[in-house]
Amino acid sequence: MSIRIPHNSFLLIVAFLPLWTMAQPGQFISSARSVSSTSRDKAALPGDASGVGAESAQATRVMPLFGERAKSGEQIEFEINFLNDCDQNFSNRGEASQFFAARGWDYLGESQLDTAAYRFNLAWLLNEKNVDAYWGLGVVCYQQNKLDQAIRMLGKGLAIADTNAVLMTDLATVELMQFQQKKDPAHLTDAETHLAKALSILPDNATAHIKMALLQYTKADYGRAWEHIHKARQIDFSSIDLTLLNELIAKQPDPKGVFK
Repeated sequence: MSIRIPHNSFLLIVAFLPLWTMAQPGQFISSARSVSSTSRDKAALPGDASGVGAESAQATRVMPLFGERAKSGEQIEFEINFLNDCDQNFSNRGEASQFFAARGWDYLGESQLDTAAYRFNLAWLLNEKNVDAYWGLGVVCYQQNKLDQAIRMLGKGLAIADTNAVLMTDLATVELMQFQQKKDPAHLTDAETHLAKALSILPDNATAHIKMALLQYTKADYGRAWEHIHKARQIDFSSIDLTLLNELIAKQPDPKGVFK
């Protein structure tokens, strides 16, 4: 996998093969944005840099959606102060939410997972409809090898942006890995459903074709795997994963004779 930037910056495609390796930083298709100044980041974070509060409160800050638990008095006070500061520093909370999501992608790109998670949580606090907040938290969980949580966060994002083909591909990628770990056919079915829909929306998504090739290889449907390899080849030759390619050739020679 690779780290992707959802909307505009860069898209690094790094296959996660050898087949079914553990999640590693930088192996997802994810997103990040560059913002020239981070001054408002610190200005709107009461006590963030100094570690104010109990250790448990600090732990809660980096849990997806603040742990989705009842709020303590300290957390309520923090949120009030934070939102008030954002109201003073941004034109509206939607803008503030996008700003902190962008900071989250930046920190994620630097492999600062806890800091990234906190910024995505703040983006969610400002706007529960911000897809990047869920997407970013899903990538953080993925890189921590918390696949159940990653699937849940990415699914929450997809519920808001149900035509986002790139997000669907990310979700399917995690579902494929979860299938390998748990051997639950439901994960394989879900991955195939998401990849099929992603390709129906964005047929020229080379990454989705590679993931579908891997899925078909897993199902021992080598003919269909080759079909998707060749579609990916026609779109972006660099997207092809050589390990998957060699594994597939060992099972069935290329029907088109392109790869030998």
